[in-house]
Amino acid sequence: MFTIAEIKAAHSNVKSGADFPAYITTIHGMGVIRYDVYVSDGHTDYYGERDFKISSDGKYDQLTISDVSNPGQFKVDLKAHQQGKTDYLTFCKDAAKSGVYKWQVVMKTLTCIYFDGAGQALLAEIIPQ
Repeated sequence: MFTIAEIKAAHSNVKSGADFPAYITTIHGMGVIRYDVYVSDGHTDYYGERDFKISSDGKYDQLTISDVSNPGQFKVDLKAHQQGKTDYLTFCKDAAKSGVYKWQVVMKTLTCIYFDGAGQALLAEIIPQ
């Protein structure tokens, strides 16, 4: 299976949202089938075959997630990040302000789904390849 160290090494090549598709390809090749990123502190749960799961530590100080979802603003912020206009921490702060609790990436379907604190999907995207 894969390790947090291997995933961190792959993630070190991600400078902006523009680098995201290559990162997904790399970690999928390692055996990651799904992962959930928690906006509150940036920790991630990674899942592999046969119920394999590992979790990373938080990446930044605790963020407050808005109780009020703002999918429209989030779409604007996400687009800016995907175009390389914001760094990862800025994107996470923007997501928190828009009520994004976590996002989930599923390798099989190449989808990224953003959820609010109630578990409602705010936005689903196909990951470009």
